[in-house]
Amino acid sequence: MQNTAMFWVGLTTLLLITVTIMVTMGFPFNWVFYLTVLGQILIVYMVYKVLTEDYHTEKTFEDFYEDYPIGKRLQ
Repeated sequence: MQNTAMFWVGLTTLLLITVTIMVTMGFPFNWVFYLTVLGQILIVYMVYKVLTEDYHTEKTFEDFYEDYPIGKRLQ
């Protein structure tokens, strides 16, 4: 199964962490500005890809959380 949405999440995260490092290291303003604008565009595209991903699961709201099922609460 090819998960393209996770690729965009990783790319966007990597770019925005790079911008943070560049600001800390004192890179020129124009580099930081253009990468920040690119990062904002990537965030919008990433959200679109995540929301339109063809992902199906057998889980329902009745399953609640996998690590804390409702029917098996510890007393």
